[in-house]
Amino acid sequence: MANLDEYYRWYPVYTLPRAEKKTAENLKKRGIQVYLPLQKTLRQWSDRKKWIEEPLFKSYLFVYLSNKEYDQVVQTHGIVRFIYFSGEIAYIPDKQIQMLQNYLNGQAEPEITFDQLEKGQKVKIISGKLKGYEAELVSWKQQQRVILRLDALGQSLILNINASDIIPANL
Repeated sequence: MANLDEYYRWYPVYTLPRAEKKTAENLKKRGIQVYLPLQKTLRQWSDRKKWIEEPLFKSYLFVYLSNKEYDQVVQTHGIVRFIYFSGEIAYIPDKQIQMLQNYLNGQAEPEITFDQLEKGQKVKIISGKLKGYEAELVSWKQQQRVILRLDALGQSLILNINASDIIPANL
């Protein structure tokens, strides 16, 4: 049986406000594997517009570590605390981190319409970069979108998925 101190998982950590990028760099300098999901957004200033990369989840980033590295993370400048769920340090399954990475690396965001699926219904993604993942369908202003949850963060990620790429999860 493997030693639990050597078992690596992805953990969400809470950072100081607007310090996600600097904190990620501080962790990398300590040899900690970090994932900071970023999204490009167009920012307007009084004299110009510019595309910038902003964190997808404000004040959160993900660290890949074992139990024996907790202290090293908490002692890093910019880290506020680990996220807890039901009294224990929360972790994110590898599959969800991979899904998030795959989605953010993709280019296409097609609008979709469903006739046979209903709001709240669980669906399974059957092709594309997110193949094999399950999600919940939600309705949003006459459009249908797939929502994938990162439960440990208490946040949800709304994704546009091609209608031909999903089926009801019970099939």
